[in-house]
Amino acid sequence: MDHLFIINPAAGKKDSTEALERLLERLPFPRKIVHTAREGDARRMTEAAAALGKPIRIYACGGDGTLNEVVNGAAGHDFLAVTNVPMGTGNDFLKLFGPNYRSIFSNLEALAAGPQAAFDLMDCNGKLGLDVICAGVDARIAAGVHKYKRLKGVSGRWAYLLSLAEQVLVRGICRPMTVSMGADRWTQEPTAILCICNGRHYGGGFMPVADAMPDDGVLDVLRVGKVSLPTFARLAGQYAKGLYWKYPALIRAYHGQEVSFSAREPITVVVDGEIMRDTTFTVRLSEKKVNFFYPAGASYAPCV
Repeated sequence: MDHLFIINPAAGKKDSTEALERLLERLPFPRKIVHTAREGDARRMTEAAAALGKPIRIYACGGDGTLNEVVNGAAGHDFLAVTNVPMGTGNDFLKLFGPNYRSIFSNLEALAAGPQAAFDLMDCNGKLGLDVICAGVDARIAAGVHKYKRLKGVSGRWAYLLSLAEQVLVRGICRPMTVSMGADRWTQEPTAILCICNGRHYGGGFMPVADAMPDDGVLDVLRVGKVSLPTFARLAGQYAKGLYWKYPALIRAYHGQEVSFSAREPITVVVDGEIMRDTTFTVRLSEKKVNFFYPAGASYAPCV
């Protein structure tokens, strides 16, 4: 079995790459190490590995964006398996494996020898996602964080708070959107949140569907329609804890294989942290899967 480590030096703290490379030096098995330099490199490196046509375990060393690129390159190739070595400021997908995910996925020897499972993928206008796709105010907040982080002296936390204030207090929570999910359809009605889950966590601390599973062949979709600012503030904490089912009058849930949505103005959509913009989207369960490996003893089953 070959092992390919794709390292994103721009992910996380400045010294995280050096720390990882020290760990790699002590591994008892052969491995290839490559570094990304620009957006799309991780996907291209994975596609090059896939072209070899032999079993390879690929380690996306970075955050959710690095993992997403590797997943898009490996999808549909049964002889490849991917995982995520947590170096990013956000490793939301790995939170499936519990609060100690950073330590267990940093044990590279255990990770290399661990089992794998075939995980579902979401197809969003041709881009594949493994974790969560959002298309409401939460997506606009996430997109705005990148803008504010470019400002000198603005930390990640302050970037989030500034983006939150802009989108919620200045620009308004809702946008008119046509949404079709299952038998339900809303035509150009105000929509606050539209969230499509294959995984369970996004946005650094939100777990909208607490029992979502990445291998059950089901997309878990939540739609929040028109809500006032006080209601939104009251609802946010409950939504973040996966308690949507307590609020059927405010949050409509759908569990199926496809959802579509459109608007007259471009919609901001975030796929595993990656930003897309268009006026029409269809998200469906992809025919492709990806093999994901993890340390023996770790579990991605929800806590009950």
